[in-house]
Amino acid sequence: MVTMALYNLKGGVGKTAATINLAYLAAQEGYKTLIWDLDPQGSSSFYLKAQSAVKNETKKILSNEIELSEAIQQSDYENLDIIPADISARYADILLNEMKQSKKKIASILSTVKKEYDIVLIDCPPGISILHDTIFAGVDWVLMPNIPTTLSIRSYESVVEYCKEHGFDIHKFKCFFSMVDHRKNLHHEVMNEFYKDKIFLKNYIPYLSDVEKMGVQQAPLETFAANSYAAQCFRDLWKEIAHTCID
Repeated sequence: MVTMALYNLKGGVGKTAATINLAYLAAQEGYKTLIWDLDPQGSSSFYLKAQSAVKNETKKILSNEIELSEAIQQSDYENLDIIPADISARYADILLNEMKQSKKKIASILSTVKKEYDIVLIDCPPGISILHDTIFAGVDWVLMPNIPTTLSIRSYESVVEYCKEHGFDIHKFKCFFSMVDHRKNLHHEVMNEFYKDKIFLKNYIPYLSDVEKMGVQQAPLETFAANSYAAQCFRDLWKEIAHTCID
């Protein structure tokens, strides 16, 4: 089982859209895929039309009151399941702070489903906290979408510095550009600078209305706009991630 977290220090960078589309593409290739929505906003859950069946479900998973497998729901798509978010995810830092060896918590929980799934993607909330420390330590890869702007790249550099200071393996971070607007020279300049240093994955996700329509359709791009440029970009990105992180 390969575990990946979709993460950024900033919100609004296309993290959830990437989670849904990459998970869907993995499932379509035959990988038994699970999304764990740990963002209290619950956007991944919304896209897959899923709601927690148990009150304070996330809190109960982290505190061992229920097993992870008890929270899993099937989506409308073959090979793709989800653990929906709920507002109790906001208590994650408090719970983890009270636990011994909290950095091992996410890895321990995920290990309980390793025989059932090939790929697990965690949709993380933005920020840096004890929860993020646990995720960084517990997953195989951290996929980090970044808008090619000064502030977004600054947040990326802050995360790199934080990981170095706290002993996290920066090599497990795989970054890619998201919400790229080809009309903006700044976007091209930033992308060229980072591609030159081979820091980011080659493929990127454009800023297009088809991606925004996911919220209206409550569905992955492939199901309603498979011929779009945005869908092709997600396919290309998935191939690169699969080659880098799975093959």
